Amino acid sequence: MAPRDKNAKANTESNVVADTPSEVVIIPIVNSPIFPGMIAPIILSEDKYTPELDSYLTKNNYVALNLVKFKDFGEQDSVLQEMGEDVEDFEDEDVKPSSPIPSDLSQKGITPKDIYKVGVLCKVIKKLKLPDGSVNLLVHGMKRYRAVEYVADAPLLIARTEVFNDIHEPDEELDAYTRSVINQVKKLSEINPYFNEEMKLAMLNSPSPGSLADLVAFALSLDVPEAQDFLETLIVKKRFAKLLVYLKREKDVADIQKKITDEVNDKVNKYQREYFLREQLKVIRNELGLDEDDKAKDMKKIKEALDEGGLPEEARKAALEELERLESIPDSSPEYNVTRTYLNWMVQLPWSKSSDDKVDIDSAKKILEKDHYGLEKPKERILEFLAVRKLKPEYDGTILCLAGPPGVGKTSLGHSIAKALGRKFYRFSLGGMKDEAEIKGHRRTYVGAMPGKIIQALKRVEVNNPVIMLDEIDKIGKSYQGDPASALLEVLDPEQNKTFIDNYLDVPFDLSKVLFIATANYVGEIPEALLDRMELIELSGYTIEEKLSIATKWVIPKQLKKHGLTSREFSLGAPVLKALVSDYAREPGVRVMEQMIAKLCRKAALEKVSSKRFKKFAPAVVDLEKILGSKRFETDMAQKPLQPGIVTGLAWTSFGGDILFVESIPLKGKGFKLTGQLGEVMGESANLAYSYVKRILQSQIEEELKLSKKLVKKVAKKVSKKPAVAPVAPANSNVPAPNPEEATDFLATHEIHLHLPAGATPKDGPSAGITMALALYSLATHQMVRGDVAMTGELSLTGKVLPVGGIKEKVLAAKRAGIKEIILPWQNEKDLKEVPERHRKGMKFHPVRHFDEVLKIALKRR
Repeated sequence: MAPRDKNAKANTESNVVADTPSEVVIIPIVNSPIFPGMIAPIILSEDKYTPELDSYLTKNNYVALNLVKFKDFGEQDSVLQEMGEDVEDFEDEDVKPSSPIPSDLSQKGITPKDIYKVGVLCKVIKKLKLPDGSVNLLVHGMKRYRAVEYVADAPLLIARTEVFNDIHEPDEELDAYTRSVINQVKKLSEINPYFNEEMKLAMLNSPSPGSLADLVAFALSLDVPEAQDFLETLIVKKRFAKLLVYLKREKDVADIQKKITDEVNDKVNKYQREYFLREQLKVIRNELGLDEDDKAKDMKKIKEALDEGGLPEEARKAALEELERLESIPDSSPEYNVTRTYLNWMVQLPWSKSSDDKVDIDSAKKILEKDHYGLEKPKERILEFLAVRKLKPEYDGTILCLAGPPGVGKTSLGHSIAKALGRKFYRFSLGGMKDEAEIKGHRRTYVGAMPGKIIQALKRVEVNNPVIMLDEIDKIGKSYQGDPASALLEVLDPEQNKTFIDNYLDVPFDLSKVLFIATANYVGEIPEALLDRMELIELSGYTIEEKLSIATKWVIPKQLKKHGLTSREFSLGAPVLKALVSDYAREPGVRVMEQMIAKLCRKAALEKVSSKRFKKFAPAVVDLEKILGSKRFETDMAQKPLQPGIVTGLAWTSFGGDILFVESIPLKGKGFKLTGQLGEVMGESANLAYSYVKRILQSQIEEELKLSKKLVKKVAKKVSKKPAVAPVAPANSNVPAPNPEEATDFLATHEIHLHLPAGATPKDGPSAGITMALALYSLATHQMVRGDVAMTGELSLTGKVLPVGGIKEKVLAAKRAGIKEIILPWQNEKDLKEVPERHRKGMKFHPVRHFDEVLKIALKRR
């Protein structure tokens, strides 16, 4: 740091105080500094008050207090700000603006680069050791100083000092500044407790204007940047100018604070006045024998509802306690509404109100048949469930979970169960729910708290034994707010839900009479602990024939009624419906099919309104593309014949079953490449198939070499026994005899590229294991695979064929594609019973245990 010009340098040097210690220990501080003339304590913790510091203070009674720099702006030198034309504070070309101090700075090691160079030189008046080991130093601020040079930084931070006096020239302007500051302080003293009579007395007895300014600044508790700036200002006039700005700001803040306090006091006084008036009114009404007031009527009504509500003892006791508390709370208090709302929930819940079950199996069967087509197994399981309920009404050990693709009728099955039982039905979705309070409620300490979805459902249906459907249980979320799936564990456990405690009610509620039915699309997404508490009923997708029947019996009549049409004005023939389902609505459910039929109905309604010649809307198959747009699905048909390396497989998708062509080609080089957006499991299955085929090819080569060597030895032995004759070339001597030594492994000498179209569709699962292995074997041995055969099955590393899922959908896809024979794991043979007889007719199934059987069937020639 250096003065800006010669005059400034002269003025600054003349202001230096000579009779001060040349070297002093620096104690870094992180809050507002102690200004010159102030006396204040400094507490040093036991680890900060080192033996070296104690030894130093024994010999010397001066220390320096310096503020710590703000770490957000890096290491920087402190500087005195510009003071005027002739006399200036110290300046530094590298100075930068300061920023707030980090909260953990006091816990870090402080180095000379971390503190400002300008601080306050203080004299230690008293040293007192406290019981906790810390030391209280009472210091008196003497002068402003600057650390010229750091002599040592360990174990004590010692600097060579240069001490300065205030710079002031007595004149009228300085007197005006002084009086302005005193007037501002007088105004502040009315609203700020810091500016009390003692403060005024100290100001009047200040030895100099500079001391007066420092005293007021110390009382204002400036933040660090402002305090450091004020400390670095040596010219008293400039110090007063800054001080007036700080006082004005303090006055504005104090005025706002006073306004807020007055408003709060006015509201409190208003509430108190209303309370006293109401109490007086209550006494007057009692004296006159008038009717009870509204609050008393309300209390009486709640008490009667609690008596008639059939609450359990624990719940009744809690409600009466809240009622007694409510009577003592003023109507105007916010707590009154909170307690009143809680009591409303307590009296409106169906603690003992139930609906009577009317279980009639024949009627239930008719309801299920009327509302749903197909789904024989789910219907049978539901009827079994209802039969148990009829024999033992208090049975509460089963919670159903209906799992299946979208649009197959899971929610409507729940409606049918409620209808068959004669119970009320309530549904809410768990999809995307991330807060466990949605299930168990919020505690009443929160503003706007309310019970969870379960208690809300019971209040709406007004009985304690409804059918509650937990829709989309597989799409439940999880966040920092809690895990709703874990909260559901108590709800769905028959052993625990008898004493379910909602956080809002905070008393047990019996959920054992509630019939919970959950729905899910993907069972794998449901937490295992939650799935263990439910009985799974799987709903597979509808076949094309089933969809045609559903469309004819339910969907078309429903859409005609919805669109104002009649069966005479709208007609879809069987070929049109079949084309619509195959090309536009192949999804497992019927939702998309219903949307497509609705689109045709809208087209018919438009023609009816706009054309006077309209008689009947009956589109042909060729008209579908014009009305519904391009086909959404294309049907892959079986290919005959297949070239080596291509095999027909069977796959399960979210739209049902489909056939899948596995393709492989040889390339120059070595290795194995996979494409087609294969998932991790399918990639592992492909690598396993490659390793297995490579092993069996090596085994075959080894067997051929052994047979060739035996044959050569046998021929050589016969030749050696015959008399020597001239060698005669065989008739086919133009064809060289095979050399066993030249036999090689095809996969070991070529890079193999395996692809599963379509490339844009993600694929995963192990069910294509035998299909990929056969493709690799066909490519390596140059043998074609039959085109009328499709297959599915997981392959083990030892060649075993393991079971897979989705057999029904895969068989239907094979039938649709013209496949005649299907190879499947022998353990899946039982699943063929799920396929209707009419679909199995004309097809041949080959249950296999080992891959060798797959080779015999698929490579067989007719």
